[in-house]
Amino acid sequence: MDFNMEKPSKKRKCKLQEDEQTNGLDSLPTEIALDIFSRLSMTSVIQSRFVCRSWQNLSHDRNLVSMHLSQVAKRDPLLMFHSDFPIRNQLCFAEFSGDDHDAKGVVKKISIPFSASMPEFTVVGSCSGLLCLRDSLFKDAICIYNPFTNYYKDLPKTRQYDDEIVLCGFGYHPETKQYKVVKIVYYLIADIQDSRVRRIRTRRRSKSEVLVLCSGNNKWRNIGQVPYYLERRSQGALFTNGRLHWLTRGVYGNVRGLIIISFDLSDEKFHEVLRPDFSSAADGHNYLLASLKGCLSAVVYKDELQRDLEIWVMKEYNVKESWIKEFKIGGNVPESPSTKLQQPLRIWRNTCIRESARVLCILRNGEILIEYKVGKLALYDVVSGRYKDITFKGMPRIFQTVVHYGSLNQIDLPVNT
Repeated sequence: MDFNMEKPSKKRKCKLQEDEQTNGLDSLPTEIALDIFSRLSMTSVIQSRFVCRSWQNLSHDRNLVSMHLSQVAKRDPLLMFHSDFPIRNQLCFAEFSGDDHDAKGVVKKISIPFSASMPEFTVVGSCSGLLCLRDSLFKDAICIYNPFTNYYKDLPKTRQYDDEIVLCGFGYHPETKQYKVVKIVYYLIADIQDSRVRRIRTRRRSKSEVLVLCSGNNKWRNIGQVPYYLERRSQGALFTNGRLHWLTRGVYGNVRGLIIISFDLSDEKFHEVLRPDFSSAADGHNYLLASLKGCLSAVVYKDELQRDLEIWVMKEYNVKESWIKEFKIGGNVPESPSTKLQQPLRIWRNTCIRESARVLCILRNGEILIEYKVGKLALYDVVSGRYKDITFKGMPRIFQTVVHYGSLNQIDLPVNT
């Protein structure tokens, strides 16, 4: 959706000036006017800037940023779609509430201001109204983008090695009041040894660097190496509880499987998070992480076809006993709308997620929103055990969904939450 509307004509300017004199909001105290604006949808706040000058000034009030975000967090999130078909690398969104069972929302396209400099990208993550995007062609450029204000910031490039593998994460810590972008870089170095027969042997060893960039700064800090090897094709970074989380393979006690690694944005240290005791040892090999109602969760795939899911929720962070198997979901993977496409689905080829279903969030009414890799959204009613397909007018055929809370935020401005 392009919010860059045309400038008003002279007649319209006169009309706006008249409206400013008779605007009822002008007679209200600023605190009350801000409270009213904070309860509007994101699109309504942006569009209100074109009504009159006083509303425009009010929408730029820095106090409105945190007030609006606190109100938005009480609602169901926006659904941001990154699509590759029918338009390549298109961002669009839909406003949706679980209470609206008819899903009458309309998908609105977003005009991307940096499309020329970053024509191909992947979405690293969403946090407090901002998206972190990474160049999927050259693997180095990263930008922070607010799709509703059209604000974006290019981050400094750091590429140093030809064969480097980079994993990224993006989050915000409420205590430090800073956004942080984390880059984990793996690269190979040559270890050359001169043998007794004067032959040169070359052995390649993997090393790593962890780079951190904080909001308000323009320089990456190297904080050392990561003590784990986070697989390239494992799940991307999940942000919750002020920490970034990854899955990696290793030995967990006597059980081999995936283990959970966290990076605390406060102390900038890696930790191992205790995972639940799944029903069987095999479950440790096939699960994804999710953030459900602010809690770290594990979505366990019970069979090879990934039709049956278990959702484990950690009620108290990093307390093993607080893991609870809260939901069990059964169902069939829907038919793919992409079977007739000749080209590979790049947004899925570039992603690290191999599972056919992703649990996105739990709505306010208790229903679970699930995205299928075939390009479908569905709501699961935990009471009746029934699915309902979710479609919007103008919805792309092939997409990945990002749960997003729209805000007026900028990366250089801390949010006082």
